[in-house]
Amino acid sequence: MNRIAFVTGGSRGLGKDMALRIAEKGLDIVLTYKSNKEDAVKVVEAIEAKGQQAFAIQLDTSKTDSFDAVIAEIKTTLKEKRGQETIDFLVNNAGIGLGNSITETTEEQFDTLSNIHLKGVFFLTQKLIPLLNEGGGVINVSSGLARFCMPGYAAYAMMKGGIEVFSRYLAKELGSKGIRANTIAPGAIETDFGGGAVRDNEQYNKAVSSVTALGRAGLAEDIGGVVAFLCTEDARWINAQRIEVSGGMNI
Repeated sequence: MNRIAFVTGGSRGLGKDMALRIAEKGLDIVLTYKSNKEDAVKVVEAIEAKGQQAFAIQLDTSKTDSFDAVIAEIKTTLKEKRGQETIDFLVNNAGIGLGNSITETTEEQFDTLSNIHLKGVFFLTQKLIPLLNEGGGVINVSSGLARFCMPGYAAYAMMKGGIEVFSRYLAKELGSKGIRANTIAPGAIETDFGGGAVRDNEQYNKAVSSVTALGRAGLAEDIGGVVAFLCTEDARWINAQRIEVSGGMNI
């Protein structure tokens, strides 16, 4: 039976490309969406057109009190469709872009970022660990902003720094089960993330390009293949690593 990856936020942007590229490696996919079921169904159809199984499940990663019901739904779906209740890879991708200076960041904004990018990731992973097959892995999504600084992203970058630490602890604690944990850290990407600032703001796009060694802002298609690689046997000895996928931004 094909291995299977669980990708949060897989209906659009980076998560969509991750799901598609992982499927191209011969894995089946469970993807989540927050609200846009129509987009999620389109991704499922695209994956099925590649010859792989795919399932879409609604999930708000900020709502930790919903996780037990979501895990039960995942297990039921996998049991009915595949005859098993386990997964091989977890990709914690779902997120939002929210930027303010330190002095202008509200407690509500901070809590929103924390619930999605830190607390939600921690406890969803905790709930899914019992479902992870030996030899599988966890891929967490950080950001180049955890390495370099851009005014307005202090709270967001704090959460991503925490995710990088979390990945190393996962690698340490799950290593006895043969489960790996790694982090990818994209640079600035042309998607609708953060209101589409990199994609739609020409001045911002040029600024990003000017500090990137490869001379342009990133695309979703630059990221998914790296995640897909980490879901293969070729990456079996990569563990507890932070892989920045930024085209050489701010080096």
